[in-house]
Amino acid sequence: MSKPPKHDPQFEIEFFEAVHQRCPAYTEVVGLLGGLYTKAGRITDGLKMDRKLVRLEPENPTAHYNLACSLALCKKRPDALRSLRKAISLGYDDLNWMQQDPDLEILKGNPEFKKLLRQLKPQS
Repeated sequence: MSKPPKHDPQFEIEFFEAVHQRCPAYTEVVGLLGGLYTKAGRITDGLKMDRKLVRLEPENPTAHYNLACSLALCKKRPDALRSLRKAISLGYDDLNWMQQDPDLEILKGNPEFKKLLRQLKPQS
């Protein structure tokens, strides 16, 4: 039995880049490209798409969260924390994912990050 082919995101990237070129305000495509670029190791391109998505959807908590992740991957701690704060203020509340998200690794020892996590913990 042969192994299934390894997933190569390049086809998807090229497809969605073509769609994005025709429809630059198509928010779903902007979000998809941001994720695909990041998975492919194109962190700077992912950051550009995440910034664009936040401009297109300034009230979207997930867009701000993804921007925080891209900023953290680019080692822009203060900006990442600011975006994370904004995501939480808009309603992002997936505490479990925030604690394990590898994209946020650079923030995990930061007191401000720990404070944000405490804000999300259910009160007992």
